[in-house]
Amino acid sequence: METSAKLYSLNYSNVKTYLFALLFVTGNIALPQLCHLVPYGGPTLLPIYFFTLIASYKYGFRVGLLTAILSPVINHLLFAMPTAAVLPAILIKSTLLAGAAAIAARTVKSVSLLAVLGVVLSYQIIGTAFEWILVGDFYAAAQDFRMGIPGMLIQWFGGYALLKAIAKL
Repeated sequence: METSAKLYSLNYSNVKTYLFALLFVTGNIALPQLCHLVPYGGPTLLPIYFFTLIASYKYGFRVGLLTAILSPVINHLLFAMPTAAVLPAILIKSTLLAGAAAIAARTVKSVSLLAVLGVVLSYQIIGTAFEWILVGDFYAAAQDFRMGIPGMLIQWFGGYALLKAIAKL
C-alpha cells in the first residue's frame, strides 16, 4: 500500500525545522511517560522512537536528527529515563532511525507500508549490532527483539497510519 505524500527536507536555516523538531520532541517526551504507566511499557512499546520516525520520514533528516538526539537527552534529564547506562545505545538507534526514515522517504517518495517496515527493521538490526559492541552482551543487546516486538509493530503500523493521515499536509 502506498500513498502519495508531501515529504519535506527542511534545512537548519529554516525556522520550521526547529518548530517541527520541538513538536516531535514533545511527543517523544509525552508518549514514553504514558507508556511507563504500564509495567515494562518502555522496553515493550519502545515509545522514544515513534515520533522520530514520523519527524524524519515526513520532514527530513535534519528534523529527525534533532528529534532523535533531543528526545532521549531531555527525557533523561527530566525523568532519568532512559537511564544513563542505556542512553548511548538509544541515541545510536534514534540517529539510525532518523537516517533510515529520511533515506526511505527520499527513495520511495511516498508513504509505503513496506518502506516503514524496512525503516523499523534496519534501525533495529543495525542498532542491535552497535549495542552489542557497546555492552558486550548479545542477549542484552537483543532486548528490543525479545521484548519490543509490540513496539516495533506500533512503529510499523501506527507510524504508517499517522504518516498516511498527515500525507497531504
